[in-house]
Amino acid sequence: MNQERNLAEIQKEYAGDHFATNAACVVTYAGSDKVVCEMPIGPGHLNAHGAVMGGAIFTLADFAFAIACNYAGVPSVAVECNIRYYAATKGTKLIATAKADREGRTLGHYTVEIIDDLGKKIAGYTAVAFHHNQ
Repeated sequence: MNQERNLAEIQKEYAGDHFATNAACVVTYAGSDKVVCEMPIGPGHLNAHGAVMGGAIFTLADFAFAIACNYAGVPSVAVECNIRYYAATKGTKLIATAKADREGRTLGHYTVEIIDDLGKKIAGYTAVAFHHNQ
């Protein structure tokens, strides 16, 4: 991630990510240092036991990762991702912060931390992206 882009430009671009936007994921910060996305928790995010569905948490993490690994404008796709669930939330929204751990010419390694609006650590997500360099 080496060039600064306007947040409104990023929001417009990723409004086309229908799965994430239908899950109410929104990007609130995008910079070369990190990407932050949020998801308010609604009834559609809950499982049969009243807790946030793991797939909803994964969607938020994957959305933040996608923006982070494509931020510099080089088309990139995930080749591996992993999520660890730490705790259930009692909050009203989830916040995902994605950061690049290492950027190479063809591979990028990323970490996404997911917390709730109460500051509780909910999950950790790691991923490797393949950068389609021309």
